[in-house]
Amino acid sequence: MLEIRTGLGYDIHRLTEGRRLILGGVEIPCTHGLDGHSDADALAHAITDALLGAAGLGDIGTHFPDTDAAYKDADSMKLLAQVVARITPNYELLNVDATIKAQSPKMAPHIPAIRRRLASVLGIEAARVNVKAKTGERMGPVGQGDAIETEAVATLRRKSR
Repeated sequence: MLEIRTGLGYDIHRLTEGRRLILGGVEIPCTHGLDGHSDADALAHAITDALLGAAGLGDIGTHFPDTDAAYKDADSMKLLAQVVARITPNYELLNVDATIKAQSPKMAPHIPAIRRRLASVLGIEAARVNVKAKTGERMGPVGQGDAIETEAVATLRRKSR
C-alpha cells in the first residue's frame, strides 16, 4: 500500500545584534542575527519540524530541547541531519517546500546556496528543495524588521517493508 505523509513546520526568531544570521545552513551578511538557544537557524528548524511531523515523531523541542545545555549554540543543520538519519530507514523524502519571511535583508541572492546546502543535508537533489522569500509588507514583527519567520512542508513516502 502506498503511504504518503506530509508534515508542516514553523519557526520564528527575534532579530538581535551580536549574532550571525544563518538560514538553511548559509550565513547571510546582516547587521543582526536570530536570537535562540542554538544557532537559531529558523529555516532548518521549520524543515526539521516538517520532517518530524510527517514521520509522526513529534517536534524539534521534544528531540532537542532548549533546556538542554548540549544544544546551546548547536549547528541546526547537524540536528536536521540527525532527523534525516532517523526517518530515512522507513521513509523516502520526496520534497521540501519552504518560505522565509523577512523584511530584510533580501533573500533572493542567497536562495540558490540555501537550496544546495539543504539538499546536501536532506540527501536529495536540489530540484526537490524549494525555498521562497516574502516580506512582511512592513506589518507585524517581520515587517517591522524585528523577526524572521519560516514555514516548511515536507512530503515523505513510506518505503516498502
